[in-house]
Amino acid sequence: MVGSIEAKPLLTNGSVQQNGLNLVEKLDDFRRLLGKSDKDPLKIVSIGAGAWGSVFAALLQESYGSFRDKFQIRIWRRPGKAVSRSTAEHLFEVINSREDILRRLIRRCAYLKYVEARLGDRTLYADEILKDGFCLNMVDTPLSPLKVVTNLQEAVWDADIVVNGLPSTETRQVFEEISKYWKERITVPIIISLSKGIETALAPVPHIITPTKMIHQATGVPIENVLYLGGPNIAAEIYNKEYANARICGAEKWRKPLAKFIRQSHFIVWDNSDLVTHEVMGGLKNVYAIGAGMVAALTNESATSKSVYFAHCTSEMIFITHLLAEEPEKLAGPLLADTYVTLLKGRNAWYGQMLAKGEINRDMGDSISGKGMIQGVSAVGAFYQLLSQSSLSILHPEEKKPVAPVESCPILKTLYKILITREQSTQAILQALRDETLNDPRDRIEIAQSHAFYRPSLLDQP
Repeated sequence: MVGSIEAKPLLTNGSVQQNGLNLVEKLDDFRRLLGKSDKDPLKIVSIGAGAWGSVFAALLQESYGSFRDKFQIRIWRRPGKAVSRSTAEHLFEVINSREDILRRLIRRCAYLKYVEARLGDRTLYADEILKDGFCLNMVDTPLSPLKVVTNLQEAVWDADIVVNGLPSTETRQVFEEISKYWKERITVPIIISLSKGIETALAPVPHIITPTKMIHQATGVPIENVLYLGGPNIAAEIYNKEYANARICGAEKWRKPLAKFIRQSHFIVWDNSDLVTHEVMGGLKNVYAIGAGMVAALTNESATSKSVYFAHCTSEMIFITHLLAEEPEKLAGPLLADTYVTLLKGRNAWYGQMLAKGEINRDMGDSISGKGMIQGVSAVGAFYQLLSQSSLSILHPEEKKPVAPVESCPILKTLYKILITREQSTQAILQALRDETLNDPRDRIEIAQSHAFYRPSLLDQP
């Protein structure tokens, strides 16, 4: 049944087989790398309980949770987040539509509180329902029950692996607090970041700061122990065992054993050494996904209009990657795949659609009930700020004078005026597609490919 814990074939020693691999052997191999003793379980904590962070924790729980003397996982989220009455009513419908979930809650003596919440007789809280396997950002996809901790110090102080499931806008602040609890720590933890947003810094030179960099700066954990995991996927679909893949990026010391440890039969994890660039690309596609949602809503899902937008936005992304990467052609596949799935079903495209339809507005902020943080909004501001710096000027092909790179990115400029300065309405995105200069989007790509664009300083690299 979808979302339930699948029965896995047992080996003669009582361990579990997964896609031909002995899970106990995988777990023991990784524990051995960390120098864990027999009576010391591998301790993992996921920080942040958004959709991807919750699903990632649930996947590991279902794979290794039965080996309690060898493995422990918990998830931290802030306490006090109330579940709205409408969400409680919908959650009650989800529970009663799934016999396996209904029986599980009854066995755990947890069903009555959902009845009371449905009737309006009590308030549920996000950390409370997460213990029963319900992530507030995707209540339609019940997960396995999780051990939830609301005290940050308790969650992280002895963790061997910390998973960053926070939005990029919250990462630095939370990990600065975490660093206070690690001052007396002897062993160095491994940190896996799932976050795809970015920040821009202008000193000493304009550059991008990614979540892994924020974590490194905030905690002092060596960068070789900080990795990024991401790929073209939707969290709920991964949990529902739809085939997916991702890349874990970082130093070879940890990325290869972690790829093996995380990999499941339906979730293939590759490894790559290019940490920062993959992170940045994950943030870049969120920018253009918002615009795609706007175009879809404003044109009544016109396939032609969406294809025109796709041509323009991909040419801008290729243009930007030539500034950021020495070998941008290697990023084309992963970037387009991640962009494609985000346009199809991601929260950033949904956000753009709802803005254009008038069902939400910018005054509601970037954190939307039932969806979580819309990271593309802050990424629009960060990329615009970075690419508008005169110190990065490029030669305009027609006017033959230096211009900031953002002048070659009309979609990005328009999204900035819609989302950040709010000087234009969502209708402006359609005007941006009507290129009055009659320039083929391909021209933008040719400009990037024919010039020495690469600026290593943008990614804070020598």
